[in-house]
Amino acid sequence: MSRREAKPVAAALSAGGDPPVFDEPWQAEAFAMTVALHDKGLFSWSEWANALSAEVKQPGAASDGHDYYEHWLAALEKLLSAKGVAGKNDVDTLAAAWERAAHATPHGKPILLENDPGPAE
Repeated sequence: MSRREAKPVAAALSAGGDPPVFDEPWQAEAFAMTVALHDKGLFSWSEWANALSAEVKQPGAASDGHDYYEHWLAALEKLLSAKGVAGKNDVDTLAAAWERAAHATPHGKPILLENDPGPAE
């Protein structure tokens, strides 16, 4: 498809197409990581379905599903821990490092983990 042919298609999609599947980029990333880890054989789809189901059935889950990907991420973290890939402390430590790196990165620049100044003393 040429650029000329793609413009009307793109305009039609943005004008009246379905809303985006993911509200935030991290949701798409969590989805992609889950698929990639399954493809590598870390867990079966039934294991994944059971883990996700347990999370979305937790008390306090939003009835409108707006917190679905928070449950998705919690299920993924628990599976990683259960499989011995990354424990909760490992995930929390890495998440904190990314957060610090984001705050230390100038606006408009890519956020890189090597920008992490380290924990405050």
